[in-house]
Amino acid sequence: MHIGIPKEVKVHEYRVGMTPANVREAVAHGHDVFVQSDAAAHLGFSNLDYENAGARIEQTAEAVFEQAQLIVKVKEPQPKECALLRENHTLFTYLHLAANPDLARALMSSGATAIAYETVTSPTKGLPLLAPMSEVAGRLAVQAGAHCLEMEQGGRGILLGGAAGVAAADVVILGGGVAGTNAVRMAVGLEASVTCIDIDIDRLYALDQYFGASLNTIFATKQSIEDYVLEADLVIGAALVPGAAAPKLITNEMVRKMKRGSVIVDIAIDQGGISETSRPTTYDQPSYVEHDVVHYCVSNMPGAVARTSTYALNNATLPYVLALTKNGSLDALRNNSNLLAGLNVYKGQITHPAVADALGIPCTNSADTIR
Repeated sequence: MHIGIPKEVKVHEYRVGMTPANVREAVAHGHDVFVQSDAAAHLGFSNLDYENAGARIEQTAEAVFEQAQLIVKVKEPQPKECALLRENHTLFTYLHLAANPDLARALMSSGATAIAYETVTSPTKGLPLLAPMSEVAGRLAVQAGAHCLEMEQGGRGILLGGAAGVAAADVVILGGGVAGTNAVRMAVGLEASVTCIDIDIDRLYALDQYFGASLNTIFATKQSIEDYVLEADLVIGAALVPGAAAPKLITNEMVRKMKRGSVIVDIAIDQGGISETSRPTTYDQPSYVEHDVVHYCVSNMPGAVARTSTYALNNATLPYVLALTKNGSLDALRNNSNLLAGLNVYKGQITHPAVADALGIPCTNSADTIR
């Protein structure tokens, strides 16, 4: 199969769909790989590195798309990339369509098969291709929040861990999944006063057992969320409904009542965000202030540590890339229900129920449509 690796074009996105090491694996399995020139130059991977791994270097994205059958990316295709997609393409990348109806329509119009990393499941119903970036984003969220709490960023001027004789900051983490757990780990390590709120009592029990007295675990209700958010110095939004729009756990009115200079870091912004006041930002201007509350809503947070993120993502995606290329994407989808869960768009139809529900579009049963 012909695999295409275009250079990412989203603002400040430096990750790459396949490293030279993964390209070498694909070539060893008999596949041809076409990589856009300087696709990973920011990561320290040269064109020569890719050529030594067996890839062919193409100068433009157009040339890569023209050659490829399977296109492996990191972030959702931008409009100029959508224009290059054809019916013979299978696109394998993060999509987050529930929060992006324009992209959904563009993919439907292209006729391409689109498989989203974030909805591929594991046999234990985990999200193996979302988990690595959730891990990175959860850890980065605490770093970003600590920075935003500084006076010059509009924050309250609070050090997360406090100081001798001075109370630590109150950090509230909404969601105890992979991102939330990693945020807890970082915040606890910095000696903040940390509370994790989740609707899954079993998850809260596991977190309580692991972190002990270092973490306060609270069952999620409208009342408990409001009570803790209003007292927080830093709120990290890490709630997730796979494939669906993020639940709006923080209302506009709640933000109005939060402490002046407090901070919201919305990891869930790719799926629309957990606050009514959240809107996507980029690393050009990562934060903004609304109702005297600093909002940090960068939609590709792991891009800040692109080298770490690329390796973590590639480690997870390689087995799926090889599965998709072995006998073609349709064969892989028919024979792997976990990979099939990642199918979001096929022949102009939305095939993931949560995505369809979020967009208000009829859903086509994925298993039926690929028979």
